[in-house]
This record gives sequence, structure tokens and C-alpha cells, in this order.
Amino acid sequence: MSNDVIVVFGGSGFVGRYVVRALAKAGKRVRVAMRRPHLGQDLRVMGDVGQIQLVQANVRNADSVARALEGATGVINLVGILYESGKQTFAATQLEGAQIVAAQAAKAGITRFVHMSALGADPASASKYGRTKGEAEKAVLDLVPQATILRPSIIFGAEDNFFNQFAAMARVTPALPLIGGGQTRFQPVYVGDVAEAVVAGLDCGGGVFELGGPRVYSFKDLLSFILKEIERPRLFAPLPFFVAQPLGAVMNTLFKLYPFAGPPLTDDQVIMLKTDNIVSGNANTLKELGVTKLESIESIVPTYLYRFKPYGQFQVKRRT
Repeated sequence: MSNDVIVVFGGSGFVGRYVVRALAKAGKRVRVAMRRPHLGQDLRVMGDVGQIQLVQANVRNADSVARALEGATGVINLVGILYESGKQTFAATQLEGAQIVAAQAAKAGITRFVHMSALGADPASASKYGRTKGEAEKAVLDLVPQATILRPSIIFGAEDNFFNQFAAMARVTPALPLIGGGQTRFQPVYVGDVAEAVVAGLDCGGGVFELGGPRVYSFKDLLSFILKEIERPRLFAPLPFFVAQPLGAVMNTLFKLYPFAGPPLTDDQVIMLKTDNIVSGNANTLKELGVTKLESIESIVPTYLYRFKPYGQFQVKRRT
């Protein structure tokens, strides 16, 4: 175990857990900064005794961030949200939070900084999610010019919010929504490959990297793949953007009034779906970060979608 102390903000989330495990495997000392450290005790078992430390911090509170960074040699910011809820707004969490973490890292003289952004991040985006992601990138680079910015496409893995969500929807509905005709293209990337990229990003010298998996799929392709894997034939219900966007706005409003679960669709997500979510031709990619053996959805997703089959894991596969 080295004396390399890496502070991870957002380490208790879907991607964060894989990043904490990858850092521990690399021999780093990991300090996970959380709003509620008592809820992250399971993270400790991802490393040796004493290798993973949990501390209280909120990215919107500069003093708590500064305390979390004491003695650190590197910082990873993974904090992000898919929809707004209460004080957890895109501006407060993705922009202001990133600014505070970067400012405190700069004040502490820390230059090894990895910031998780997203494909589609653009300060001029019509989407609040994409706009705040883009503004956060600029804020981080202004404060820590040596920072590494990672922009992944859809991230998949056992706890993901894409394949699981649509598989769950197919379990209770006769049709799946084909938003915008299902032509939007994605390049899903495995969460384990993203975690490797995050670790490599600490010492790559900085830059912007776009992270995508080995294949590009249309939205319709991905829904068809899900239905085939869970063996639940369903219809596709074409949903034009001009219908999906107000529908998403209604769902988002209902969620804010009755926040028992995340909204299945928001108007902001519909805006993002109007643009392809794939790696650009001239971008730095996973390859430049040394991550070359990429996992595909075909090899990983079936290992966790089986629970959505009508008879579970041991259902006999139907002949086609």
C-alpha cells in the first residue's frame, strides 16, 4: 500500500464503487468523501484493513471539502445527478459542487484531478444537464489546468440506470416508448472500464477524453436487445420528440410533488436524446488512457438482466 492518498467525491454511487475498488487494487489509500459516511461502511471491505477511509463532506460546503482534502495527493470528482430533486439541482450539484472541489484542490496545491463529465457536455446546450456539465468542465480547467476530464456515453453495469430501468418497465407494460423514433445513437461503456480510465486519468498529464464501448447502437437496437435478453416480447410505441418532451415535463413535476422514486423520463432527458451520444472521430479515448480490452453489452448485461425474465435465472431459453 502506497502513501498516495486519493480523495473520491461521489464514491458511494454506481460508478464510485467501481472506482474505489480499482484504486484499492492499484494500492492507493482511498478517502471517500460522503454526506452520510455511516451509509458507506460496505466500501471499507473493497480494500485492506485501513486502506479505505470514510469522511463527511458535502461538495456544496467549501469548509468540509477542504477538510476532506487535507494531506491528499489526488482528487476524483464523480458527483452528478440524472434529475433534479429538492436542493439537488443540476446547477448546485454539477456546477457549483465541481467549482468548490476544484477551487479547494487548487488552494491545496493538488494538480492530479479527475473530473467526471459526460458526452454532450456543452455550455451552450439546451439541456440543463448538458449545460451544467459543460460549464463545470470549464470551471474545473480554469482552476486546475492540469485536470483530466472524462466524458462517458451510457455507463452499464449491474446497478445501472438504463438497462435495468427499461427491463423493469418491460415487466409491467405492453410496450416500450421509442422516443424520437429510436434513432439516437449510443456507445455504451462498461463501468469497470470507466473505473480503469479514472485511475489512469490521475497520472495521464490531463486533457479531455471521450469514453465509449466497442460498438455503437441506436436507441431501438438497445431496447430490442433488452427485450430479447429478458425474453419478454413487447411492442414499440413511437413517441415523437414534440410529444415526449411535454410528457417528460409532466412526469418530472409529478416526481417533485411525490418523490417516491425517480421519474422514468424528464423533459431535460428528451432534449439530450435529440443528439447522438457517441465518441467523436478526433477525440482522445480509452485507448489513450491504456484501457484497450473493452467489455461489450453482450458479454456483461445478460449477467444481471436475468432477474427480469418471467421465470428468473433458470428459465429455459426459448428456441428462435
